[in-house]
Amino acid sequence: MYYFSIILVITTSVLYHMCCKYINESVNPAVSMIGTYSVALIASILSIFIFQNKDIMLEFKKLNWASYTLGIAIFGVEIGFLLAYRNGWSINVAPLFVNIITAIILIFIGICFFKTRLSMINVLGICISVLGLILMNKK
Repeated sequence: MYYFSIILVITTSVLYHMCCKYINESVNPAVSMIGTYSVALIASILSIFIFQNKDIMLEFKKLNWASYTLGIAIFGVEIGFLLAYRNGWSINVAPLFVNIITAIILIFIGICFFKTRLSMINVLGICISVLGLILMNKK
């Protein structure tokens, strides 16, 4: 399951960006999101049979603020990439740019709130990522 889970994320991330790039530009972004989330809802309902629990209603009661906030965050990512691609961002630059900036922000959040520590190799990786951002913006 260790490798399967990361392969699933990589595969669906590639599919995600390809689909965002190919969504009809004339369709209202909100309507596009309604269609997208309708399919996601159906897939989520069907996945209940994969992740079986005895009492589904009890599971819903266990949800906290993070599950609902995640919905808002996912909507922001979805509509953000849709609009980014419609406004000229390249499919080979936008995801990398977003992921590097996000990783850098999460590093600081990890240090400040979760007391994670950075090794010298981590700092080197951050520097290389920042250098990559600079090089990506050179034309």
